[in-house]
Amino acid sequence: MDVVKHVTLIALISSLFRKETPFCYIDTHAGTGYYDLLSASATKTKEYVGGIEKIIHAEHVPALVQRYLECVHHINNRLSSANYAALHYYPGSPMIARHFARPHDRIIACELQPEDCRELKNTFAGDTQVAIHHLDGFLGLKAFLPPHERRGLVLIDPPYEDPDEFSRIAKSLPIALKRWETGIYGIWYPIKEKRQVERFYRSIRQTLSQPILIIELTIYPDLPSHLNGCGMAIINPPWQFEQTMQPVLSWLWKTLAIDQQGGYKAYLLK
Repeated sequence: MDVVKHVTLIALISSLFRKETPFCYIDTHAGTGYYDLLSASATKTKEYVGGIEKIIHAEHVPALVQRYLECVHHINNRLSSANYAALHYYPGSPMIARHFARPHDRIIACELQPEDCRELKNTFAGDTQVAIHHLDGFLGLKAFLPPHERRGLVLIDPPYEDPDEFSRIAKSLPIALKRWETGIYGIWYPIKEKRQVERFYRSIRQTLSQPILIIELTIYPDLPSHLNGCGMAIINPPWQFEQTMQPVLSWLWKTLAIDQQGGYKAYLLK
């Protein structure tokens, strides 16, 4: 499901290139920056087999997905001698954002877990365009908004280990938008319980006046307590972003789906 998040992230960052002025990218739950697919945990779960590995071997790849693959390839070449056929590392959202950032753009990454934050700092050691903060990302929304660039993107992607995570996001968004009402906000979330996601939609629609674009992709039907897919709620989506994502989502679903289960959609939340 990281594939959907990261392809959408690249599309959002690309939309910011329409203007020459700098932008700020803020990652509230940045993780370690990249992940070793040959580690014990990765080889045990093999989650990448149903995601990036399928994308790498797919045909008729859309231009946006090709940019994503080029990013993965570039980062693997930088970190090791791996290539597409021998994928070793998978970049997380801060590293993907850094790959596409222009020399005058800026990145702020928050990570609360001490070990992960240390790894993140090592990943970006000496990089003056990236500021790493050992901080709860929701507090980071208060600390770093609005950025002085007045233009940019916030990615909110907590681990969803806390059952109240959806509620915490919904409560944080009005505060963040009061500080920076014109920023683009991308909220990634797992789709496990349909009713839980629908409650989240109602909550943000009732409290926010800004346009909200919903992107969903599922590879299983609505199975209780199962990761059926993922979604992104995009507040203040770029112009014609729905039209940009529709064909990409169609291709991603056809590539990632298992026995044509699940589906995809992109629509403005009413």
